[in-house]
Amino acid sequence: MDDIWLVLPPLLILLGLVGIVVPALPGTLLVVAGMAVWAVVTHTPTAWVLLTFAVLVAVAGRVLQYLVPGRRMKAQGVRTSTLALALVLAVVGFFVVPVIGAVIGFVLGIWLVETGRGASRAEAWARTKHAVVAVAQSMGIELAAALVVAGLYVLGLLLT
Repeated sequence: MDDIWLVLPPLLILLGLVGIVVPALPGTLLVVAGMAVWAVVTHTPTAWVLLTFAVLVAVAGRVLQYLVPGRRMKAQGVRTSTLALALVLAVVGFFVVPVIGAVIGFVLGIWLVETGRGASRAEAWARTKHAVVAVAQSMGIELAAALVVAGLYVLGLLLT
C-alpha cells in the first residue's frame, strides 16, 4: 500500500501533461497536485521549497496563459464575445463530431460570428487564424509552466 505514494505523484504529473494537450482534464492542477502529494509524502524542507516554486510557476503560467493571447487577439480585433460564442459551437461540435468536432466548431464559430458582424470573408478568416494561434499559444504557455513544475519534481527526486 505504501507503493501507491511512490506511483501517485508521477502518475498525476503525466495525467496532467496529457490533460493540457487533450483539454478534458485540469492539466496544471493535476501536475501541481502530483507535486503536492510528493511534498507531503517526502516531508522535507527541500520538498516544501520546491512545492512553493511549483505553485508560483503554475500561477504565473495561468496568468500569462490569459494575458498574452488575450492582448494579441484584442490587437487583431477579435472580441471576447466572439470567443465565447465560438466556445459554445466548439462544445456542440464536440458532440456532433467527437474529438475533432470541437476544433471544427471553434474555428467555424469564430468565422461565422465575425462574418455576422459585418467583416468581409477575408477579414473574418484573418481574425479566425489569429484566434486559433492565440489558443495554441495559450496551450503552449500552460504546457511550458507544467513542464517546469514536472522538472521541479524531477529535481526534487534527485535532491532527496
